[in-house]
Order: sequence, then C-alpha cells, then structure tokens
Amino acid sequence: MQGTPSVSSPVFPGDLRPDAPELSARGPHAVGVRTLQLTNKNQLDIAKAATPLTRYDRPLTVEVWYPATLKAGETQVTSYPDVLGSGPGDPKRPLIPFQTPGRAARNAGPEAGRYPLVIVSHGYPGSRVLLSYLCENLASKGYVVASIDHTDSTHADKAAFASTLLNRPLDDQFVLDSMGNFGKAGSGSFLSGIVDADNTALVGYSMGGYGALNFAGAGFAKQVMGFVPGGALAARSTGAYTVDPRLKAVVAFAPWGGDYAVKAIGVPGAAEFGFWDAAGLAAIKVPTLFVVGDHDDVAGYVGGVQALFQNSVNSDRYMVVYQNARHNSAPNPPPPESVGLPDEYGHYAEPAWDMGRLNNLNEHFVTAFLNYRLKGQADAAAYLNVKSVRADAGVYSRNADGTPKPDDTYWKGFPARSAVGIELYHLQPK
Repeated sequence: MQGTPSVSSPVFPGDLRPDAPELSARGPHAVGVRTLQLTNKNQLDIAKAATPLTRYDRPLTVEVWYPATLKAGETQVTSYPDVLGSGPGDPKRPLIPFQTPGRAARNAGPEAGRYPLVIVSHGYPGSRVLLSYLCENLASKGYVVASIDHTDSTHADKAAFASTLLNRPLDDQFVLDSMGNFGKAGSGSFLSGIVDADNTALVGYSMGGYGALNFAGAGFAKQVMGFVPGGALAARSTGAYTVDPRLKAVVAFAPWGGDYAVKAIGVPGAAEFGFWDAAGLAAIKVPTLFVVGDHDDVAGYVGGVQALFQNSVNSDRYMVVYQNARHNSAPNPPPPESVGLPDEYGHYAEPAWDMGRLNNLNEHFVTAFLNYRLKGQADAAAYLNVKSVRADAGVYSRNADGTPKPDDTYWKGFPARSAVGIELYHLQPK
C-alpha cells in the first residue's frame, strides 16, 4: 500500500543542507519581523477598468525583517500566513489557508546600527512571504528587508493582469519612499535610524522581476503601451522617468516580460524583447544579478531571460543558471498542504531539483552579490567571478590545510563534489 507522499523540505525554509555553499549560512544577527499596513494614496484603479480611469487609495501589506535585539525569553520562531490558490472564485483552485514556519522573533526590538535596504517583490500570483527563507537570511546578515504584498496580485486577491503590469514598479517606488521616511531620525518608526534607504537593492521574482527591471531603468517599448488601459503605462516607457538614485543593485529571479513570455500568453505585436526594445534594456545601468532555470517554461530561457541578460548592455551583470530547472527557482519549498494538489505543489516545486538545495544556492549567490554591491565588500566578488562558467568543469585541487593549489578552478565556497548543475556568467557594461 502507498502512503501519503511527503514534501522533501527542511523544517524551516532556508535551513542548511550539509552540502550548502559557504554564504548560505545565516549571519551573526538575530532576526525580528513586523507587518506594516501602508496606503499609497490617489492611485489609478486599473482593476476596475472604468472609463475614464478612477483613482483610489491603494493598500499594501509589507513584511519587514531586520537585525534584532532579543529580550530574555524571546525566541526566533514565528509563522507566516498565506493561502494556496490563484485568486478568489476559481473552483479548481480554492483558497486554502496555511502557515509557513519562520526563524524570526515577531515584533522584536531592532538592533542598533544602520543597515542597507532590500525590497522584495513576488510573482503573479504570490505573496510577501513567498521568499521568507531569503528575507530572514539577509536580515541575519545585516540588511533590512521589506517584502511587498502587491494588491491585485497575491494568492488571495489576484485580479486584473493590467493592474500588475502597471503597479509593480509603482509599488516598489512607494515602498522605497516609505522605508526612507521611516528611517529618518524622529520618524517615530521602529526603523528610525536603522534602515539605510540610500543604499537599496530590489529583489524581484517572475512578475516581480519584470517590475524590478523597469524600476532599474528598462523603460517599456511603445509597442506595449496598449496593454494597460488609458495609456497609463506610458509613464514607465523609455525616457519617461528617472531611476531612483538610491537603487544600487537588482536581483531578478526568472524575470517575466521577455519575448518568450509574451508569446507564451498569446500576445502578438510586442517589441523585440517582449516588453522591451534594445534602447529600453540599454537604459539599465544598475548592477544586476539574473537567476534562471534553463528549462524555464514561463519566463523562458533562450528568447527570454538569457536575452534580457545579454542585452542589458550598460549594466555590470551576472547570470546564475540552474540546469534543468523550470520557473520555480526562487520560492520557499512547497507547503505540506499542497501535497495531492498538483497545481499548488507545482507553484512551488522544481521537478529536477530539491527546493532546499535551491534555497541554499540562492542564499549564497544573493549574499555574495549584495555584500559586494551594497556593502562594498570587494572580496565577495570572488564568489561570483568564477574560473569556469560551468560548475562541473571546475577542478577541485586543495592542499592538506584546505587552501587551493595553483591548478584549482573550483567555485569558491562550495564543498568538494557539490558544485554541479549550475552555470554562472558575467558580462561587463560596454
């Protein structure tokens, strides 16, 4: 007899496997977490699709992780509420509540210091806790992490796609502005004097990656202006806006919006690179880390993310490629409640990868990139500037004390025999 299948994942998302690379480990800081309710006033109400467009006060829930000082008896154990499903009213995918366990102390006091800001933007649909493992991990290393529930785009409230197309970069800007205000002296926020919003990174997954590239300067092409009612997307077109100078780095996990992605949903008449033309992608000057599976069937690899990476010609950029991975390179492992529900399980899981392994790899590479770009740690670049593009082509040759011999080309930070199934590319700005 067959029993109920189990989910192969750590007890807490992000916990280390024995073969985790060096920078996957949590940092020296205890982690606190709080939930903020924000309102971005007088925004276009794209979801209602009224003519002319009406305006409303747009609500955003933001989860904030930060270095914390724990009182006696406080422990780094919490849970994050979410739901399975793809928006209300879908009988095939009803909304099913679940909790993701976390290693953070709810409402703990912040640790004194000034920490770079990382904004996290989920997929469509997704949630602010979809990448909670990475948010906790970065906070433990001295970052303040603000992860957004994008209204009309979460598992619970998925609505008009046009709202997502317009609002992703606008939400990112509003949260950056809000966090900057909270960080000011005398703001009355627990973040006062703690968050350094002048030194910000944006991490986006799928539709979050689409918004992150636009926020970083990739203005949308004229061919896609009609995808959002009322010409509202024109404000984010090439040359129509200025990149916020506080943005110092972008991590784009499987960013949606390339030529492959647009054709996959049956939309004709887009630009050469989907939502972007060459001039739009050339406007990205912020250092960027792309992460993608070479079998991504949503954002696409060839004709998709690879093309976005190659044509962001004015950015100092890296691309991590997970061989045989599809689109789910970024999220937490599938929750136990998803077992027996193929659509829900498939929203989190990778067929050819253990999700705990992918989580550890993401912790490692994102830490290296942000330590390099936000904290100015030049030695962190050695984890990215690898000697062989394909990990399995590296030669592990070490002395008895573990130091590398002259012929060693193994990827820095990886235990012996563990660097397989990964590629890492680096292109400098022209």
